[in-house]
Amino acid sequence: MSGTQWIIFILIIQVIHFLGTWKLYIKAGRKAWEAAIPIYNGIVLMKIINRPWWWVILMFIPIINLLMIPVVWVETIRSFGKNTLLDTWLVILTLGFYIYYINYAEDVTYIEDRSLKPRTGLGEWVSSIVFAIVAATLVHTYFIQPYVIPTGSLERTLRVGDFLFVSKFHYGARVPMTTLAAPMVHDTLPVLKTRSYLADVDPETYKTSWINKLQLPYMRLPGFERVKKNDIVVFSLPSDTLYQFFKAQKAVMKPIDKKSNYVKRCVGTPGDSLAVIDGYVYINGKQLKLSDRAKPMYDYEIYAKNGVSSRYLEDVDASDYLRKYIASNISEAQYNALVPFVLGANRTQDGKLELIASEDGIPIDVIRQLRLSLTEEKPRSRVANMTDEMVAQLRKTSGIDSVVKTEEPKGMYGGAFPQKPNLYPWNNDYFGPIYIPEAGATVEINAKTIPLYKKIIRDYEHNDVKVTGQKVFINGQEANSYTFKQDYYWMMGDNRDHSEDSRTWGYVPADHIVGKPVFLWMSFDNFKQGIAKWRPRWERVFTTVGGSGEPVSYRWYFVALVVGWFVFDFFRKRKNKKAD
Repeated sequence: MSGTQWIIFILIIQVIHFLGTWKLYIKAGRKAWEAAIPIYNGIVLMKIINRPWWWVILMFIPIINLLMIPVVWVETIRSFGKNTLLDTWLVILTLGFYIYYINYAEDVTYIEDRSLKPRTGLGEWVSSIVFAIVAATLVHTYFIQPYVIPTGSLERTLRVGDFLFVSKFHYGARVPMTTLAAPMVHDTLPVLKTRSYLADVDPETYKTSWINKLQLPYMRLPGFERVKKNDIVVFSLPSDTLYQFFKAQKAVMKPIDKKSNYVKRCVGTPGDSLAVIDGYVYINGKQLKLSDRAKPMYDYEIYAKNGVSSRYLEDVDASDYLRKYIASNISEAQYNALVPFVLGANRTQDGKLELIASEDGIPIDVIRQLRLSLTEEKPRSRVANMTDEMVAQLRKTSGIDSVVKTEEPKGMYGGAFPQKPNLYPWNNDYFGPIYIPEAGATVEINAKTIPLYKKIIRDYEHNDVKVTGQKVFINGQEANSYTFKQDYYWMMGDNRDHSEDSRTWGYVPADHIVGKPVFLWMSFDNFKQGIAKWRPRWERVFTTVGGSGEPVSYRWYFVALVVGWFVFDFFRKRKNKKAD
């Protein structure tokens, strides 16, 4: 719904509130008209139920209000003597309309000085849980959100298994657009593995569905900075049409705030001209200088005439390389036991079995347990993913003849945005130049440029776009220019050859920005291998994400603070005990 439609909707709610409560207001010693004045009626109601006035604010905050409004219903009927469990369930299950019955059909008495303390242990427990969820949801939605790095697209700047706090207030918190959603979860309910929100996501009906009319328009609270080049940013994935992440299903049209969250580095801001040359980003013709904490990775081909040993690659902590083992004699049972550790197998010309494994290889204890005789190959040439520091260290290794950065040739299409190889034969290493739109800017629209901007005009700014021959029609009118309604950004992973980013799916709209990672509070190695194999990366615990220089861990400061608090609390209680 538009802003005007929401105002009308809220006014209708106010009428419903007045008709269902005006007699109760009178019985509480107030005037009937006080139940009809928006916002003021809420403040008066808080006085009637003996609750603080700021509860009214919570009732207007999206998502928080889904918890607070039922609480106010229950508190209202209890202020008029309706304290039974049946009364509580009736007012909740009837969506508050049970209050109409009390207002018109029952002769109730207002209890001015009722006790606000729950009457049972269960009631006290429920009350505590509800308000804990309200507080946590408020922080989670508008201030700080926890986030875990699930993929290696920012290696080695941010690593798989890093647990982050993402600030919502740096760029300004985005007000939730989906008004009917479970608190404290994103797009999927844990355990149940179903959607956590109510919306029509069918591509055929989502535009006309009544339930989608309850979506709020895009709004953002004021922040104290804008997204800048080199910022690491969490955003809603523009191209997300998955019902559930990492699960192949029919495409859906998810609300913006329920799209899967991604984290990348912003390398292009509104108004920039961006190009990728030899894998490096250029902005307005000049190579982008990354922050000194950035550790970009690229694929390199390593050559050694005596063979490139996996030990060389392990010593520099390289990643994304393959290991091959040769087995002369292996049974079916032995191979089945190796399946969790191998990616595949090939039969060599001399009848031996070649086992292909990831960089982790086949564990020694497994080889011994299966009593296998395996020989790891040392090919003369191997490809591995490395940072500049790793490359420099490897080049100093005796036995290594050359380390050369790999690249896709210029002009060879590699599936890159906008997926029009006849017009834009781009790839991850040679891309652009491309203009990054800013709000209010106007670009020329024709058959050649429309592939670059069609998704923006149609999907992000909600216009109808049709291309007939060499003509472009926007909302039924032939167009030769277009003026953008919002800003756009270009996001890329530091793990440049192993990142699906803007080079694949294009621009990130401003209304998709979620927040800025600011603090890394925990980090585990072997994160994808099960909790039993997690190993803390202590040097990364309690470090900041931004800044310059090597990250400094503040974990010992935190430990000292916690210990200091317990010591202070001990002596405080001891002093109070003596005073008593």
